[in-house]
Amino acid sequence: MSDNRLGEYLRARRELARPADVGLPDGFGRRRVPGLRREEVAMLAGVSADYYVRLEQGRDRHPSEQVIEALAGVLGLDDAAVAHVRELARPARRRRRPPSRAERVSDGVQLLLDGWTRTPALVLGRHLDVLAVNALGGSIASCSAPGVNQVRAVFLNPDARDLYPDWDTVAAETVASLRAAAGSDLDDPALTDLVGELSLKSDEFRRLWARHDVRPKTSGSKRFRHPLVGELTLRFESLAVNGAPGQVIVAYHAEPGSPSEEAIALLSSAVTPTAAENPAAEDRARM
Repeated sequence: MSDNRLGEYLRARRELARPADVGLPDGFGRRRVPGLRREEVAMLAGVSADYYVRLEQGRDRHPSEQVIEALAGVLGLDDAAVAHVRELARPARRRRRPPSRAERVSDGVQLLLDGWTRTPALVLGRHLDVLAVNALGGSIASCSAPGVNQVRAVFLNPDARDLYPDWDTVAAETVASLRAAAGSDLDDPALTDLVGELSLKSDEFRRLWARHDVRPKTSGSKRFRHPLVGELTLRFESLAVNGAPGQVIVAYHAEPGSPSEEAIALLSSAVTPTAAENPAAEDRARM
């Protein structure tokens, strides 16, 4: 990863932009590059071509808010992407990186997860490592086991394409979530190692990482292919864990009355301990 992160991002998004989306014919002139030319972006954003070239080359790294907004309009950036550009454009602050510590989930968060017997849920760390999971969440997918990195599992586990019927979509969203979680802190040694490993072992990861897509994992839906109950379609919501920067709780739920809800109920009955097997639960029931 180079230190010209803003320039790399702008170049990647420029190459993905379609001339037709900004009112230019695809055959405008003799087009030798994918997407838009630098001078086209500059013209549409209302800045000089020389200034835009300096941004991409890293000779100017701190565009104004007005320039950021103008470039966002030309390149079709959504709110999350604009926030990412603002982060990249901030003046770098020199700071000593504290020694890395293993991410841990508090006892309270684990108890919360365990109490959701009808809600598959897990906690992800800043690099999409599974830090904790409840019984039902672990029964949905093998990539939800504690200690598993979900990015590595999606691209390197051969079972992932069977697990996710929409693997292409899941793969793209996973890479975009990793970039969003990392923000501008791409010097993190653990992140560097993860990206380096996956770039060497997966052509698809390398291609998606080069797109610079940024999408936080907030909400959406995902399909799973389960060996016992068949296909599941579940929605998810992500909740930040206060006091644990980078950690999010991801909770899944099915549409009421859907076959997926019936399947979740069946799985819940199979994995949830009975009162006799769980004395603590029995004591709470008597209170």
